[in-house]
Amino acid sequence: RVPCLDLGRLGDSDEEDGDSYIPYSGSYPHTCPLDSSSDWRMSLQTPYAQHHQAQQHSVLEQKTIPENLPSPTDRYKLKYRQYEADMKEEYKQYSQRIAEKKKDLLQCPEASIKGTQLEDGHNDDLTALDEKALLQQCYTSKPYNMQHSIRKSEAEDVAAERRKQAVVEQVMVDQLSRAVISDPEQSMRADVYKEAHGLLGLGTAPMRFRRRTLHETKIRTKSGLTENMLSNKLRFDSRIISRNGRDACRELIGFFFACDRSLTVYEFRQFGKNRTNALPFIQKGVYQHQRGQKKGKAYDLSDFYIGADLTFRSVDHNLPDSVKQSSVLTLRVISIDEAAMDFLKASSMEFKQEHCKQVVDDRKVFKKIQGILRETLSKRGVRVITGLGKYFRHIDKNKNGFLSQADFKEALKVFHLEIPEGDFESLWLILDDSKSDKVDYGEFTRAVFGEMNEYRKALVRKAYMKLDFNKTGSVRMVDITKCYCAKKHPLVLAGKATEEEIKSSFLETLGESCSNPNEVSYSEFEDYYEGLSIGIMDDDDFVNILRNPWGI
Repeated sequence: RVPCLDLGRLGDSDEEDGDSYIPYSGSYPHTCPLDSSSDWRMSLQTPYAQHHQAQQHSVLEQKTIPENLPSPTDRYKLKYRQYEADMKEEYKQYSQRIAEKKKDLLQCPEASIKGTQLEDGHNDDLTALDEKALLQQCYTSKPYNMQHSIRKSEAEDVAAERRKQAVVEQVMVDQLSRAVISDPEQSMRADVYKEAHGLLGLGTAPMRFRRRTLHETKIRTKSGLTENMLSNKLRFDSRIISRNGRDACRELIGFFFACDRSLTVYEFRQFGKNRTNALPFIQKGVYQHQRGQKKGKAYDLSDFYIGADLTFRSVDHNLPDSVKQSSVLTLRVISIDEAAMDFLKASSMEFKQEHCKQVVDDRKVFKKIQGILRETLSKRGVRVITGLGKYFRHIDKNKNGFLSQADFKEALKVFHLEIPEGDFESLWLILDDSKSDKVDYGEFTRAVFGEMNEYRKALVRKAYMKLDFNKTGSVRMVDITKCYCAKKHPLVLAGKATEEEIKSSFLETLGESCSNPNEVSYSEFEDYYEGLSIGIMDDDDFVNILRNPWGI
């Protein structure tokens, strides 16, 4: 005989949860009677259903709580005390978290700005647009996850080093093969004689330019470059100074060869997900400065340092059409191989790191003007720099980036920026080195306000490249709205603002700086963070401003 299943014994005891229920039957027979339909249906009910039914009957029949309830057991009292202690500890931790958030909120620039306005009694200098722009600086009060940041940075450094190594190998292959194949010694004696006396037939090229078999080619030539000669080189990373986003984000790696003082620049390009290639951007050769105090002088080792500008004539190179729009191509050195530089300095007897007196005087003029305007721009830098960029693009009718002296004076007057007349004249003499009464307004802005260091500019380019994944040079405002994340903003974490409020304030201030409200160009994106950078001294704080909302 199979005993009946007693579902009543599966319920919790009275000591554990305090609930009580009345079993269906006090006695349990050894056999399960099949002829009793009502007993069979009740035996299939769960303890919860039986207990629920018992409670319903109790409520219907007795609408009062019985007085003869059993007192709680010691086990139940112990559990209750543990529960009470846990709740008190959780409330204490919650109170501490709220106090820390309030403390961070008080340190937020946005709160200090409003307090300053109330104390000073005037708010003419700051507008609502400035306050919304400065909300982005609040990210500095909430540091980025350090462990995650270190892992991500290390992975990026490894990938960048692999790319540079691939470019180095490609450069060595190109230069060694080209040097041997195109060497004049590859020509036959008869061709050399005919070439020297002009006897080569029309349409006949010397042997070194013709297709030839292996036995007609010399493997080693007297004047050919060797791997040992090319190994004495300085590697440097550079970028194009351009308002075009596609050109400004090109990844350029250059090499200066100490053996013949020549240089070459390669571009690392990625085609799809897995295919990469290093292509020559500027062919190997000896080049001269095209602008500045060293105009006409050949480049030497002392011209390569972080922040140095390398200038080339655009017509002399096979460059993209967007780059050729300017007659002079300017490359900014953003990093160099320090170990190679130290080795070349030690082995070079002619190296002299000296600065022309005129260059030093020019820098003093720039520093003086930047010092005059820095206090003015400390809180409204975003509005001034983005507004000036928008104003310059509007009055630039020829769309070549050059404006006259009168245009710049009028722009400073519109934005209430006062520069002494003598300092402005000195500035203009420095910038207008060609005496054309025209100066590039990007160069003027960098001289007057200064600019971010290369570390910060690299972060800005990285954020923009993440948005402009198609490399079109402009980003739709819709894509920026989708990518911007305000979850880690201190005001959101403290419950003082919503994510939508922070996002809308960012989009409003960024949209004000754009000529087209539906898309953002690279120069407009860079100007926005250039203005934010003025009030931030620490690079780590600037990292938080870009990494928290963009996730780079």
